[in-house]
Parts: sequence; structure tokens; C-alpha cells
Amino acid sequence: MTDALVSFAWIAGAGLLAPVLAFLTGKRVPAVVFLLILGLVIGPFGVGLASDGEAVGLLRELGLGLLFLLAGMEINPSMLKSRQGGHALLTWALCLVLSIGGAMVLTSGDIGVSVVLGIALTSTALGTLMPVLKQNGLGGTPVGNSVMIHGAVGELAPVVAMAVLLSARTTWASAAVLAAFFVIAFIVALLPRTVRTLTPWIGWAIRDGAGSTNQTVIRSVVLMLAVLMAVAAVFDLDVVLGAFATGIILHQIVPDTYRPGLEKQLETVGYGVFIPVFFVTSGMAVDTGVIADRPWFVLAVVPVILLTRGMPIFLRELWMNTGSELHGWREKLEMSLYSATGLPIIVAVTGVATSSGIMDQEEASLLVAGGALTVLVFPLLAPAVGPSRTTIPGSPTGDA
Repeated sequence: MTDALVSFAWIAGAGLLAPVLAFLTGKRVPAVVFLLILGLVIGPFGVGLASDGEAVGLLRELGLGLLFLLAGMEINPSMLKSRQGGHALLTWALCLVLSIGGAMVLTSGDIGVSVVLGIALTSTALGTLMPVLKQNGLGGTPVGNSVMIHGAVGELAPVVAMAVLLSARTTWASAAVLAAFFVIAFIVALLPRTVRTLTPWIGWAIRDGAGSTNQTVIRSVVLMLAVLMAVAAVFDLDVVLGAFATGIILHQIVPDTYRPGLEKQLETVGYGVFIPVFFVTSGMAVDTGVIADRPWFVLAVVPVILLTRGMPIFLRELWMNTGSELHGWREKLEMSLYSATGLPIIVAVTGVATSSGIMDQEEASLLVAGGALTVLVFPLLAPAVGPSRTTIPGSPTGDA
């Protein structure tokens, strides 16, 4: 336990130092990038001040869960059902097919590695982008909304693809497990209203304790998050699916008047404690020795992701009416760069691939490092290529 506390102290220090360093750059470099870099420095492949043991690993999973819960809360399911949502899903499917096809050529027909690369290279780090979009004042704008839609597809679709294509189960068994998960998620979504109807005193008790030291509303959300993440883990699915489902459910069941207050409380808990732990430990997992041996491989991952994820999004926006309300090629290119940013799904899919023997740890470290580079490069390039904007005073500028 002593080692865990010492590690957490260093991780907490990195969590505080990151936004200070981001401030010194005029916030041109997102704090998320410094969280990753500082994690790399203090981790076992750096100076070895912190280690990612079982206790820290649990905090990391909670940070991942809250990150995707908050991302899910921003998603209005009607957006995914819209014309733009359909185009986003079709674009992702096109990216996946092209990526797997290209990977099969490069790997001489190794289908396992090709599927891993295809899924990893076509994801969008929506949770990672959330604080960046808020910091840049893009929340609620056509660019921000488009990134949200492509991001939602780029998070959910790869998780589903992982469950179906990388599972040790047969395709039909994987589909059945996914269906069972969604049924359980639907039941969980119905529970609050059912309990409130059948036993109204429970609803009164939760409302009464919401603003006190009991914090019953936050505890209810944490319970829902824990249950759906646990169900996903038991079903051998990625916990991201459970966390994202929790956020979407909350968006549906929490009245509009109460949602901003709840989001603010969850952001305080998430961005204050757990989410920085996720990003710092992600940096700690990067093997610097492997990167030093093959730096060009890491650098090559960035343009490959741009070609396989960013370019198809940009070209479809440029040549087709997707209903995005984006004006001019600059906004479309800006949105495409944001949407090509990937990391959490790359971490998840390479973790599955290494545990199943499809990919070795060195290759996984290189891909994760390349994904981390996209978090540094693309959010910096996006506002540079986009049209100039005047940030509205008082607009939200949340950061991780």
C-alpha cells in the first residue's frame, strides 16, 4: 500500500503541474498532452518514481469511466439518428475497410494484426477531446457538434468491432453477448423512473440528500457507472462501453434544467481526481526504450492515422452534403483533424491484442506512442487551419 500511495502522490503532482505548464504555453498545448508527457517521465520507463499497480490501476479505470461518462452525457441520441450521424457511421465503416485492407497488404495477409490496426487507426478520442473543445470555445458550434458525432461513432463503433472481431468467442456468441449487455443497460435506464413510481419515498430521500454530505445523486450516478462497467467487464467487453452507455442514459433521464448542475459536479470529481490519473498512467505505460529504437515507426503512425481517419472524413465533408452545417474547407479540415485524434481506443485495442497474443508489447507501445502524438499534434493543428474566431467572454474553458 505504501508503494501505491507514493505512486499516487507523484501522479497527483503531475496532475497539478500539467495545467500550469499548459498555461505557460498560452494554452496552445492542451494540458492532456502534458499529463501524458509527465506520466512518461515519472513512470517505470522514465525515472521510475511511480508504478501502475493494482490500486492505481483501479483509479485509472474509474478515470477512464468518468471520462467516457462525461463524453456520453454530451451525446444526444437524436444527433446519431440524424443525417449527419448516418454519414459519420458510413464514413467510419469506410475507414475501417480501407485500413484493414491496407494493413493486410503491409502484413502479408495477417488478418489478426490487420483487424487490430484497422480498429486502432480509425477511432476518435472523444473523451480526450472534450476538455480541448471546451478550452477552444467550440462547444455547441457546428465544428464542436460535428466532432461530437464523429467522436461518438469513433468511440462506440470500435468498441463493438473489438467485441465482435477480436473476441475469442464466435461471431454469433459475441453478438449475443453485446445484445445481452444492451438489454441490461436498457433495464438500468428504466430503474430510476420505475423506483420513483413504485416507491416515491426513495426518490424523496435521494433528493433530500443531494445537496448534503450524503451527495445521494452523485452516489447514484457512481453506482450506475460501476454496475455497467462491471457488467461490461464480466461479459469480457471493454469497460468504455459501460461508461459511455451510462453517460447516454443520464442524458436521457436527467431533466434539462438539472443536467448542467450534475455535469458540473461530475466534472469536479472526474477532472479533479480520477481523469488525470487515467492520462498520467497512460503516459507511464509507454515504453521509451522501444520508441528510442524505432522512432520513425512512431512518427509514421501520425500521418497513417491522418490518412485512414482524418482524410476520409474531410473528403466526405468536402464533396457531400452531410448535414453538418460546416462552412468552407477550413472548418471541415479543422473538424477532420480533431476527429482523427485517437488514444484511449488505441490503448484498449492494443491491450486486447497483446493479451490474446495477436501483437507483442513492443508493437503495442509504438502504436500507443503514435496515438499519444496525435493528441499533441492534431489539436494544435486544428485551430491553426480553422477560421479565426473570437472567444466569447465567460465561455467554458474546461481542461483535464
